[in-house]
Amino acid sequence: AAMKQTKGLEGDKMSIIKFEFNPKVGIDNPALTLTEDTDGEDVGQPRFYLLTKENTETFGFCLHEELGCQGHVIRQIELGGVAQRRGLQDGDRLLQVNGHFVDHMDHVRVVQKIKASGNQVLLAVLDGDSYEAAKSLGRDLSQMLPDDIRPRLCHVTRDRSGFGFSVSCPEGTKGTFQLSVLQDGPADRAGVPPGSWLLELNGDSVKSYSHTQLTKKLKQSGSKVTLLVASSAVEEFYRLRGLRVTAALADTSRLPFKVRELHLVKGPAGYGFLLKEDDCSLGGVGQFLWDVDVGLPAEQAGMKEGDRVLAVNGESIEGLDHEQTVRRIRARQDQVTLLVIDPAGDEFYHSVGFGAMVL
Repeated sequence: AAMKQTKGLEGDKMSIIKFEFNPKVGIDNPALTLTEDTDGEDVGQPRFYLLTKENTETFGFCLHEELGCQGHVIRQIELGGVAQRRGLQDGDRLLQVNGHFVDHMDHVRVVQKIKASGNQVLLAVLDGDSYEAAKSLGRDLSQMLPDDIRPRLCHVTRDRSGFGFSVSCPEGTKGTFQLSVLQDGPADRAGVPPGSWLLELNGDSVKSYSHTQLTKKLKQSGSKVTLLVASSAVEEFYRLRGLRVTAALADTSRLPFKVRELHLVKGPAGYGFLLKEDDCSLGGVGQFLWDVDVGLPAEQAGMKEGDRVLAVNGESIEGLDHEQTVRRIRARQDQVTLLVIDPAGDEFYHSVGFGAMVL
């Protein structure tokens, strides 16, 4: 009676890489901390975990919301599993998901963020005692975390001057490319930070590329190129922890492709659209919107023919068949909220290995 569990994230297997960093000690120390406590209070420091799973696996823990217990609580870690062996602790409080501070967010929304992350998620947690101590001291928990640990995904369209960036790398090396960005050029307008490091080109890692190979790939990209880049500070954050930066962890706010949320209230003639299951252009099947009737709620909400449905009423439909999706849409009888993406955006995110649901 003293605990309320909100149905959330469950599972039994996961792979975890955990590193924390203190510049006063070596990076191989398994008990490194992010920073040192300087005010004498018994408050620990955040720990970072990169969790990776296969399609048939789950992340191996439950996320609880409990009466009399603040925060998003890590519970039910698999006994003897990877999570327990590597250090994720029962009672840890979740602070960040893929660089997004979540302590202040609604519990269901946090669960959705983890599920939407696909097969890889970066979590920042704080042990329960330290969390409660920090709360009692009135600390701003977001200040205990780095300002921005996300790389950036940028889509650059060439103009007459080119892409607006140049690439340099140490002679005789592979995979180490730093970008010089032309002010007010295409790359600058697309959000590429000056002096950033190039990690992926069009969804492919550049780790094994020579400068000549990279130049050739850029020429083959035509008029548009997608770059995964990281500032020096972000690159150092991941490198010191032995973590690979992927597009799934990226800041996508500057991309031209957006998911859309449509809120529909059923009218006398219904919603005014047809849901069809069809093959996706890049493999698998999906639920698509067609036959959008003029003047009815679907069109008025901004629905376009060919949009693919990603979520219904805030819940991902990944893995659901057509009938299951229809039941989700009908669940609230007279209204429904759909998360959708148009064909161009859908194709783009798949091409860079980035699930649109992450947005």
